[in-house]
Amino acid sequence: MNTSTMTLTRKIQLLIDLPSKEERSEAFKTLYRWQNRCYRAANLIASHLFVQGMIKEFLYLSEEVKYKLVDEQKDELGILNRSRMNTTYRLISDRFKGEIPTNILSSINQSTIKEYTRYQSEYWSGERSLMNFKRNMPFPFSYEGMRGLSYNEEKNIFSFRLFSIPMVTYLGRDFSDKRSLLKKVMNGKTKLCTSQIQLKKGKIFMLGVFEIEKTENLLKPERIAEAALSIEFPVTVKTAMSKLQIGSKEEFLYRRLAIQAARKRTQQGISYAKSGKGYKRKTKAVDRFRERERNYIDNRLHVYSRQLINFCIKQQAGTLVLINQEKKMAVAKEEEFVLRNWSYYGLIEKIKYKAEMAGIEIIID
Repeated sequence: MNTSTMTLTRKIQLLIDLPSKEERSEAFKTLYRWQNRCYRAANLIASHLFVQGMIKEFLYLSEEVKYKLVDEQKDELGILNRSRMNTTYRLISDRFKGEIPTNILSSINQSTIKEYTRYQSEYWSGERSLMNFKRNMPFPFSYEGMRGLSYNEEKNIFSFRLFSIPMVTYLGRDFSDKRSLLKKVMNGKTKLCTSQIQLKKGKIFMLGVFEIEKTENLLKPERIAEAALSIEFPVTVKTAMSKLQIGSKEEFLYRRLAIQAARKRTQQGISYAKSGKGYKRKTKAVDRFRERERNYIDNRLHVYSRQLINFCIKQQAGTLVLINQEKKMAVAKEEEFVLRNWSYYGLIEKIKYKAEMAGIEIIID
């Protein structure tokens, strides 16, 4: 069923708004403690969910063993003394209560159960190994944990309290819609759903999930735009009235290969770099080129997908067909060079997201 809303995720850098270095350091320790408890809690939840689901497969248990995963008060064969969702919440609440806000515990419980349910049949059939959460995982929180959101016109920043920790946003020269989305949340026009806090290289980021209304455009579903994706021309799109080629091999591929060549030269020169502080110090320049390539590709794919959707809106095309994609995917898998340098799947994902936002139906042929 089509809905009038969709969710967007935006990465927003946060700074701790405390006067002294000692106070900021203590707040950082608190955030890292919350992250550690979330990682442990998520792994515990996943393990218990798997055992609960597989209990009836334990054929070596006594025949009298009950294995129905329902509350014993609702069914005589039930083995639980509470609802199934409450079992895992009570587990992590008893273990980590007082060390982390219950809002975060509730959010991690819900998100882990949702993720587990998504692949439940594959876990049970043995086609997928049980999910494993890493120590640096982002931890979730609901909007109730974000209090007192306000905007400072002079400093051009948003401030709020993440539970007990005062935070301010650092948007810099932001050319996206982060600032406008936060203002809409503050004014009650946009809903902030369960979001995440990510700690990375000594920085704090909020992965904010915003629920927004889809853009209403005067589109005609019967009017079709056909688009072809290739390494020669990233996007070629046409309708009955017009045609457009977006990007070129020279712009996209050659620039990417130039960055890869620069990284390779840097890797060859690592052996002559000054030693000290080990591998991390010597490979810092290589990591910069790797990040530069990733950012360049991400930017190009955003530009190409935006131009494609803008063309469809201008032509009032309500349906976008990506033609001959299965054949091209098969060719890409056989040719290592194409698979490595043609960011096909990333482009498809960005086209899908922007098309959904504009109300355009996507068909992959």
